[in-house]
Amino acid sequence: MTPISSLAELAQPQRDRLAFIELRVRFVGEIRRQDLVERFAIQSAAATRDLALYRELASGNIDYDSKAKTYVLGADFRSLFDYPAERVMSWLTQAFGDGEPLKFKTWVPSEAPSRLTNPDLDVLASVTRAIHQGCPLAVEYYSISSGKSKREIVPFALIDTGLRWHVRAFDRKSKEFRDFVITRIKRPVVLNGQAVAAHEMSDQDIQWTRIVELELVPHPDQPRPEITEMDYSMQGGVLRMKLRAATAGYTLRQWSVDCTPDHSLRGHEYRLWLKDHLAIYGVRNAVLAPGYRSPDQQRLEAEAD
Repeated sequence: MTPISSLAELAQPQRDRLAFIELRVRFVGEIRRQDLVERFAIQSAAATRDLALYRELASGNIDYDSKAKTYVLGADFRSLFDYPAERVMSWLTQAFGDGEPLKFKTWVPSEAPSRLTNPDLDVLASVTRAIHQGCPLAVEYYSISSGKSKREIVPFALIDTGLRWHVRAFDRKSKEFRDFVITRIKRPVVLNGQAVAAHEMSDQDIQWTRIVELELVPHPDQPRPEITEMDYSMQGGVLRMKLRAATAGYTLRQWSVDCTPDHSLRGHEYRLWLKDHLAIYGVRNAVLAPGYRSPDQQRLEAEAD
């Protein structure tokens, strides 16, 4: 009996639990019986049967670590379920969508813009296991500026830029915290058991720990500001946001926020203006914010004039 025919013979609730087992093992690296008990409100005996059945269907996918008393990723993993990348990212970042990946008829017709790029799930799984386990990750990385290089990074968070997925990590090559585009990572290897130094941890990442407070207002040169206030649910004509400095530039770019001090950008896409451009002074990726120039840049330009 093949794994596919075996799955087809199971009731939907049990297939959902097996799918959850696979997600946890593949992208987190481990699962305990109690994880199933808590997630699905089942008895321990039922969780034990589910884990045994999953091992029967995919013997190379999970192993039992008797010392840690947990099931861990097997050496010969072959996915039983075909998960779309968007579904996996929703589960990882929003904690929903962990059942069997089925296509149901929607309640109302809808369309959403598709991403032009999605991470390879095997690469993503290595990244997320390293994050969960607090381990370094050896990778081949392809950079626009420097091409292919071998690096060791210490990843700790995923970042959705609105266009693609990055992983925030300490880079042992440059000795800096940086964002790495997941689609540019190849041949990742989780370095289990390798120590992570104190200066490589997320609490030492100034751009990650710094919170910037932004006030966005209707663009002064766009008509009907009251409609912009409605669109963005502004209070008193202002949309207030608190963001990590490490993500501020991405957000301002995604929403086409005019970040010039004199709201000088033109175009219908600029519905919002950053009221105080100094709020993102020192934000490393502020260069991505539309029209932003740091005070230092402005001073140099004034001196050149």
